[in-house]
Amino acid sequence: MPALPRLVVITGMSGAGRRSTAHAMEDLGWFVVDNLPPSLLPQLIETARRAGQDRLAVGLDVRSRELFDQLPLILAQLEAQGVRREVCFLEASDEAIVRRQESSRRSLPLQGGGSIIQAIAKERRMMRDLRATADVVIDTSNLNVHQLKARVGHIYGSRDDQATRFQVMSFGFKNGLPVDADMVFDVRFLPNPHWVPNLRPQTGLSTEVSDYVLRQPGAQEFLAKLTELIDIIGPGYAREGKRQATLAIGCTGGKHRSTAISEAFAARLRARGIQVSVLHRDLGRE
Repeated sequence: MPALPRLVVITGMSGAGRRSTAHAMEDLGWFVVDNLPPSLLPQLIETARRAGQDRLAVGLDVRSRELFDQLPLILAQLEAQGVRREVCFLEASDEAIVRRQESSRRSLPLQGGGSIIQAIAKERRMMRDLRATADVVIDTSNLNVHQLKARVGHIYGSRDDQATRFQVMSFGFKNGLPVDADMVFDVRFLPNPHWVPNLRPQTGLSTEVSDYVLRQPGAQEFLAKLTELIDIIGPGYAREGKRQATLAIGCTGGKHRSTAISEAFAARLRARGIQVSVLHRDLGRE
């Protein structure tokens, strides 16, 4: 008898990229079903098992409070039956959701005759508990479709779901903290290449800027301590079943210091055999 499939429930705020995430997972070879009532999950899992599908993704959105309230109980029952299940929650700022909905000219599921902002607020209240217990939270506010696909590929592209996969994200504090980060670090203690005329137009991806940042007092020590921290946290995450962790490194604008340090840190993790990807959230926004 084939084993029970691994189940990922794709949910989150309307307009945050649930369908794009589902399409990305389908491209990765997952069996994807969208807009399924939670009560039908057990039957779908059995069907997938009999068909030999070992990776199943289900997209769920808010259509009615009654249907959505069934989800936590059903997920608990599936876990008790041995189903490896996790929740991927798509998040986005109010501004991003409004912009996307106005572009698509579609109403939100809970909008009715009210405003978009009222619908978003209502949806956030309904989703609050689920978001708090989600295994993976992806904030798509500042991601384009290609960046979202790359992030989904990093998290769900491998069939090895035992080791924790890390994403190192550079960002600029002036653009706001990344709400989906598990850990946030500040490298504004390093001198800013912005004030060096020949380095200002370049980014932390250039050799000149990277060399400048990495040879500053404290840079190598910071990277060494950060690596030691992951040596402690990584095995703990794996024991607790946390399959994805995001470590965010910020500077003022996300162009020079955080970008260079993120690349250098990711290289250290790869040298240790740790699965890691890099996302430069604010590069190009400065």
